[in-house]
Amino acid sequence: MSDLKVALVQTQQFWEDKNTNLQHFDALLTSELSESIDVLIFPEMFQTGFTMNAKNLAENMEDSLSLNWLKAKAKNHDCLCIASLIIEEQGQYFNRMVAVHPEEKIDYYDKIHLFSLAKEDEHYSPGTTKTIVEFRGWKLLLQVCYDLRFPENSRNSVKQNGKFDFDAIIYVANWPERRIAHWDALLPARAIENQCFVIGVNRIGEDDNGLLYSGSTQAIDAIGTYLIRPIVAREGIFRTIFESETLSETRQKLAFLKDRKQN
Repeated sequence: MSDLKVALVQTQQFWEDKNTNLQHFDALLTSELSESIDVLIFPEMFQTGFTMNAKNLAENMEDSLSLNWLKAKAKNHDCLCIASLIIEEQGQYFNRMVAVHPEEKIDYYDKIHLFSLAKEDEHYSPGTTKTIVEFRGWKLLLQVCYDLRFPENSRNSVKQNGKFDFDAIIYVANWPERRIAHWDALLPARAIENQCFVIGVNRIGEDDNGLLYSGSTQAIDAIGTYLIRPIVAREGIFRTIFESETLSETRQKLAFLKDRKQN
């Protein structure tokens, strides 16, 4: 597989205002995304902020303003666009992470671990299965915010043929500044224990609940080394490259996952 060029979007979010958020993303992409990329990643609930107002803000998979916007960006930039948003299906609401391909195919993952401290579990239904997206030879595990605290949900393994379940974990989040030390500690841990690249994309600014967000968007390689060091309170699009040869060498030289005892 060839190297993968990844772009991380760290920005403020306008509370429950889809049009303003999408316009803001448009301006940011126009000013900062001139080079070709393979994967473009936005924060959790990218066009509303992390809200419990599910009923009024939900969209559906068939006729969605926000999904159509992501489809257009994926096509225009010939890349995979990743974000989460509120989706309604048969009277249930999901914090759904979508991976939109250039040809408009959509893979998705419904957040499994709902954040009870914010009563997310009272407004949304949990997902039940993991999602690994295959794109340009890479296997990407989708995860949302609070999932980061539960390593069993993102445990890699090696098949008998030497193939790994996934090559990278993508976390999108609205992770508050008051607990950012946990975010900064757990992201490298997930990379090291799973021998994979890890991306964490968070927002900045303040929401209408008075919560502050400092960002700390980052990228880490399979031995825990920063490709992008945590970016604090700065808006922008930040790029990195997943090098396939480096990943392969790391897994060959430090082949410890094959020793994992299966439960």
